[in-house]
Amino acid sequence: MGSNKLVVVICGGGNGAHALAGIAGSKDDVEARVLTLFADEAERWTNTMKTNDFVVNFTENGSSLKAKPALVTKDPKVAGEGCHIIYLVVPAFGHRQYLEALKPYCRKGTIIAAMPGAPGFEFEVREILGKQLANDCILMSFESLPWACRITEYGKGVDVLGVKGFMKGSMHGEGGPTVLGNSPLEAVTYGQGSLGNRPTLICKGHLLGTTLIAINSYLHTTIMYGRWHDWDGKPLAEKPLFYNGLDEVTAKMLEDVSQEIQNIAREIEKRRPGTDLSQVVSVRDWYLDTWPNHIPDKTSIYTILRTHKSYPGLVHPMEPSKDGNGFVPLFTQRYLTEDIPFGLTVTRGIAEIVGVPTPNIDKIILWAQGVMGKEYMVDGKMAGKDIGETRSPQRYGLKTVDDLLG
Repeated sequence: MGSNKLVVVICGGGNGAHALAGIAGSKDDVEARVLTLFADEAERWTNTMKTNDFVVNFTENGSSLKAKPALVTKDPKVAGEGCHIIYLVVPAFGHRQYLEALKPYCRKGTIIAAMPGAPGFEFEVREILGKQLANDCILMSFESLPWACRITEYGKGVDVLGVKGFMKGSMHGEGGPTVLGNSPLEAVTYGQGSLGNRPTLICKGHLLGTTLIAINSYLHTTIMYGRWHDWDGKPLAEKPLFYNGLDEVTAKMLEDVSQEIQNIAREIEKRRPGTDLSQVVSVRDWYLDTWPNHIPDKTSIYTILRTHKSYPGLVHPMEPSKDGNGFVPLFTQRYLTEDIPFGLTVTRGIAEIVGVPTPNIDKIILWAQGVMGKEYMVDGKMAGKDIGETRSPQRYGLKTVDDLLG
């Protein structure tokens, strides 16, 4: 492997990791390594590549590329030594094990990029790496994956169903310069180099802004609350539509939750002038900016979600009822199990420190923790017995605005 190559470690073995492994692996100046710590995934992937090409298919234009990662391993030392970028392409609950495994190979200028970062990403990194090393590294948190993608066969190929035009995120500090060989390069340039021309990476503002604006953390949870908080327990004959089935009452609550989150951001900016949380905008503005060509009716968040072209047919997470006479809601699905402990509890914990009231967020968390059998919030405080399972700032002992900003 040439010493002038950009060495990237791709953490994970799922859809996104497969796509990034092929795309980054196709670049002549990139050495793409995959680290997967789950079961026998590394061995399966490696064995498959011995006798098969690794193919990335782009269904939008019918093109494809054949490019294998340099290696797939479960050994952090093999993956991490000499790396420049660590990509976390796993759900938020998987970040910790990869950060702990790769901590010995992080040094000044190492880029740690999470796609998506999910709320509280920066709190987790600081605790695991320690504040000094975390400050020496460059942390990049993006709000989503760059693509919609699905594995076609494990270790053999992946279909990229769509590529985003741009991907928004934020970055710790000014982001560089860092050094690859003898050439100083900006951190965003590093990331762009391993992804190609699309999507365009846009890093703006403080990491806390990406934590607060994480759309799924309040979109999914509000829709779940709106549909099920007063459910009578009777099975439904059909699975209701999730986004396109939004009612006007839930749409109003979604706007109110969005406003509470904006209030948190504006209060932090007020207390710490110069802190850029400008990416924290209304849910309606977020949709209009992110999906400008997918929304026939842009009148309100109600019409936006009801008419969004990417959402037809998507239904609430459901399972067959025990009597077989219909369907009942599935409360052990990621819309709650991820978006509450790694989403809305983080937002609520920040609000508590900043002193901003969040009555609508409180309703959602109290209902959700009830159906999940958890206890995150007690007597209006993020101090429940299960707070250690979340990325709420209280879980890390953060108590002040300065603590939040790092």
